[in-house]
Amino acid sequence: MEKITLCGDNCLACPRYLAQTEEQLQKAAELWHRVGWRETVVPPAEMRCGGCTSHKVCTYRLVECTLEKGVAKCSQCPEFPCGKIQELLARSAAYQQRCREVCTPQEYASLEAAFFHKEENLRK
Repeated sequence: MEKITLCGDNCLACPRYLAQTEEQLQKAAELWHRVGWRETVVPPAEMRCGGCTSHKVCTYRLVECTLEKGVAKCSQCPEFPCGKIQELLARSAAYQQRCREVCTPQEYASLEAAFFHKEENLRK
């Protein structure tokens, strides 16, 4: 089973989404900082994630774009893959390289499953 976001992330593989305890959230906060997704180690409460919704701010502006285009997901758009998608794939590739450098094999496997199959997830 999968829960795929507009940007192609798989929530059900994400350590942040799956974290239930303060300790798990703290570990996720430390990992996000080490990878470069946060400037500092944020408090566990800030790491809690219920998945992406239309009420969250999307760094790629995909929520707004799908609403403007009247589609449920990017792959339904006649402009897919657009510049926004190309930008997110390029950013993801850079983060993937960073994760390879700073993560343990177990951490990397978790992040890879969650975040580095965006293109194939977007095409589903």
